[in-house]
Amino acid sequence: EVQLVESGGGMVQPGGSLRLSCAASGFTFSGRDMSWVRQAPGKPPEWVSRLSDGGAIYYADSVKGRFTISKDSAADMVFLSINSLKPEDTALYYCVIPWNYWGQGTQVTVSS
Repeated sequence: EVQLVESGGGMVQPGGSLRLSCAASGFTFSGRDMSWVRQAPGKPPEWVSRLSDGGAIYYADSVKGRFTISKDSAADMVFLSINSLKPEDTALYYCVIPWNYWGQGTQVTVSS
């Protein structure tokens, strides 16, 4: 069974940083792209970043330069480092194997 479990969210002030983690089990990273998607209250899901199996990395314009996606294949972990947080980054962040498998999400709240 494929499982994705996110962690690392929290409440931070504007300008702060967080590192989100996604622990994967039940599958191998080989041949798989990984993505992060976020959903703010009352809004549809927004794709944030994608790391392809071949190592190509893509970011939404809204997070480019502030977010960094990475993975540790040996540990079956995917990460999203978030810097210079803004209130509009407040959302539930999901780790996704596009597009069939989603974690339960980890909440990021940016507020002063």
